[in-house]
Amino acid sequence: MFTQELARLAGALVTGYDFRLVLSSPLQRARRTAELAGLHADVDPLLVEWDYGGFEGRTTKDIRAELGYNWSAFTHGVIRGETPGETVEEVAARASRVLTRVLPAMVDGDVALIAHGHYLRILTAVFLRQAPRFGAAITLDAGSVSVLGFTREQPAILAWNHGPQLPLVPSES
Repeated sequence: MFTQELARLAGALVTGYDFRLVLSSPLQRARRTAELAGLHADVDPLLVEWDYGGFEGRTTKDIRAELGYNWSAFTHGVIRGETPGETVEEVAARASRVLTRVLPAMVDGDVALIAHGHYLRILTAVFLRQAPRFGAAITLDAGSVSVLGFTREQPAILAWNHGPQLPLVPSES
């Protein structure tokens, strides 16, 4: 569950990073997280959470109970509702555009992205050159901090899902 304290603690985890670019989803929770973490973020609408269409605002448990099977947005998709919803591939296309923007900044320094769990899991899959559905295999907690970068010129996860109880020390391998 998101709390203001988690956002402040996440900010402590990134103290010392030299951010060349800080971007946030336009949604209030992400903007507030950035603020509480002490990050001055530019809003990027491409970082908005996955549009769940007719499943928006509902829990996975409730959707599964209604559908009668082990539903996942990653594998089964969403249905039309007040909004049309997005496929995992459409979310990945947005994530790819964000990566096109941030990769040049990563050459000279660090980049911070403040966004939403499912979206960031898909962005990570795209960064790692995996299928977008690979994001289903990655756990990401609210208020956690992760570090993506390169190991021997290959995209890599350097630190993942670090919460306030764990120090954030990227691997140097």
